[in-house]
Amino acid sequence: MIMGGRGAGKTRAGAEWVRAQVEGARPLDPGKARRVALVGETFDQVRDVMVMGESGILASSPPDRRPDWEAGRRRLVWPNGATAQAFSAHEPEALRGPQFDAAWVDEMGCAAIDKGTNEPNKFLDPKSSESALPHYSDGRRDDYIQMQYLRAMTEYWGEETNNPISEYYGGPMVDMARAHFWAWDVRPYPQFPGLPEVWDDAANYARGHWISGRATAQPLAHVVGEICALAGVEVFDVSALHGVVRGYAMRGGITPRGALQSLSLIYGFDAVERDGVLVFRMRDASVDSEVVPPLLALDGDDQSLEARRAPEAEIAGRVRLAYVEADGSFETRAVEAIFPDEENGPASASEAPLALTRAEGMRVVNRWLSEARVARDTAQFTLPPSMGWLGPGDVVVLQTEEGARRYRIDRMERAEAIRVEAVRVEPGIYEASEETDEVARIESFTPPVPVTPVFLDLPLLTGAEDPYAPHLAVTASPWPGAAALYSALEDAGYALNTSIETQAAIGVTQTILPDAQSGLWDRGPSLRVKMLSGGLESASEEGVLAGLNAMAIGDGSSDRWEVFQFRAAEPVEPGVWDISFRLRGQAGSDALMPDAWPEGSVVVLLDGTPRQIEVPPSARNQARHYRVGPAGRGYDDPTYIHTVQAFAGIGLRPLSPCHLRAQALGGDLRLSWVRRTRIGGDDWEALDVPLGEVSERYRVRVLEGQAIRREELVSAPDWTYGAAERAEDGMIGAPSFEVAQISDVFGPGLPARLTWTG
Repeated sequence: MIMGGRGAGKTRAGAEWVRAQVEGARPLDPGKARRVALVGETFDQVRDVMVMGESGILASSPPDRRPDWEAGRRRLVWPNGATAQAFSAHEPEALRGPQFDAAWVDEMGCAAIDKGTNEPNKFLDPKSSESALPHYSDGRRDDYIQMQYLRAMTEYWGEETNNPISEYYGGPMVDMARAHFWAWDVRPYPQFPGLPEVWDDAANYARGHWISGRATAQPLAHVVGEICALAGVEVFDVSALHGVVRGYAMRGGITPRGALQSLSLIYGFDAVERDGVLVFRMRDASVDSEVVPPLLALDGDDQSLEARRAPEAEIAGRVRLAYVEADGSFETRAVEAIFPDEENGPASASEAPLALTRAEGMRVVNRWLSEARVARDTAQFTLPPSMGWLGPGDVVVLQTEEGARRYRIDRMERAEAIRVEAVRVEPGIYEASEETDEVARIESFTPPVPVTPVFLDLPLLTGAEDPYAPHLAVTASPWPGAAALYSALEDAGYALNTSIETQAAIGVTQTILPDAQSGLWDRGPSLRVKMLSGGLESASEEGVLAGLNAMAIGDGSSDRWEVFQFRAAEPVEPGVWDISFRLRGQAGSDALMPDAWPEGSVVVLLDGTPRQIEVPPSARNQARHYRVGPAGRGYDDPTYIHTVQAFAGIGLRPLSPCHLRAQALGGDLRLSWVRRTRIGGDDWEALDVPLGEVSERYRVRVLEGQAIRREELVSAPDWTYGAAERAEDGMIGAPSFEVAQISDVFGPGLPARLTWTG
């Protein structure tokens, strides 16, 4: 048997086999066969592929042995007189009579689709004009029918009574050693079909002819039989089981009974004892007998049927199944079925160590949910000994007040009469639901590389952030799909802190950025940045004023970031942009603006991608250990970066006052300023901005050079530096002033500065 897909060499193997049958030692010597039949799906296929194809008989034959093609008679004639006649599989009766010595027929194959054996050559492909369903097929995926087709073909032709040995050439009529199955694909499984962005025909796999990825599956009957044999059960019957097991993990410690129970729940079968034989059969609600009232035995003085219905509160309205996803990355997935009136109710969860497709998982939970709802109805009745041939698992029809209903016998007590307990069943429960098989995607392999993390302890940008928590921006090349941040009080015992699903737009500056007045458009020279990841785009003036194109620039430390916005971003070369028309010192970060941000400064686009990490309020200013790396690897992997950080919680820091002024009043200097707020300051209708702190307090410092001469705490936005205080401080030169608002939680914020020049 040869399994092959496109390009595997099936046609060449068949052509060489035909040559081996008809050719002798020399071109004119007779071979083992004189008359050969060439059978394909259509005559055109035989001619174009088997005869004239690039791997066909003519192309495979050397010049002195090459046969002639007689188109009118549809046959090949070899120099030694041997012939090969072309036939279409659609005209099987034409094969009668010629007494062929050998035949080369089309490869065997059957689509994994409902009733695929009705027309094994049919296939589904939206891009093909020949796409069609087999006769009477409902179009559902059915790997079992494909498995049974291949089993039937190999077993039938493997028996000598069906495939006799020729007395002329000493071989079987059908040489199964050279039988070909369509199709074993050379593309690796599960990358095909798990990468639909690579393979255009990946969506055809589920219901196609491919046996790659399916050849290792086992019939349910074989798996159950093997478990019975392992348990020492010698007499059992699994002939009524059907289904495919793609993979089943019998975890350590599980008993054979437990293993069979897991399979029975998923595939829906019962195990019953019949005459000393352990019989397994599928649940399908097929009726074994009808029990009419005259057949009921007396129970005491009554000939009774007791039917009950359990309250809905006892029935789960949501069921969930965790399983291993087949045809993909074989990761754990979960499916759930919910009754419309139970959307907010508790779920009954189960876990199966089985490889299933999503459609199969959905059919299982839908069946469970329907079984649970129907099985609310139970019945108890008594049968006479004459009906003792019935047993647990059999389905009977009972006449109830609601009419004829089917019940499955669950329990029987045999005495003078047979006491029976049964639950209601419906055949529709066991009919496969019309779930669509989706292509199970697998993640492309990403080599393990370190990530580049940037911690940003920022002021509040929208007011909805956690003021205690810094942001984390991460990039890498290539991006590993997701990054993970682990944290701990010491360099041990790490716990997952935050997952980052998207890489941030991070870059470095290639030119300096001089300081500029906040609150006005900075029309200075463009800032050139090279983006390590992500791109930039321009925005309208209205969009910028509404909050678009915010960016942080800093030296890479966690607490020194100026926030600015830009209106224009012009690409210079791949990954390099010129940023112009800027609004500087946003969100109160103007007090951190240096004379110039140097070349090589770090920039991070604040587009919502950087995420806040988990930092409790009690951990402010406490050094903690962090490890950042690819989410698919453990935190002890060499790709993880270790860092120790302490965060002040800049979101709590008061903004520096604005409009700081000094006015000479005789020998005194009167300072005044305007308070700013870090919370809710964008409401233009209010008379004043919210305080944002528990109380209004300021720290005022008087400096001479770098020396602090005086420090005062005041509760109003003005303060007078009297001549007496000035003399007391020994102030000789021009004084400088710093005013900072005070937070009860954070302490003094960034100060506003003013030097008195007289």
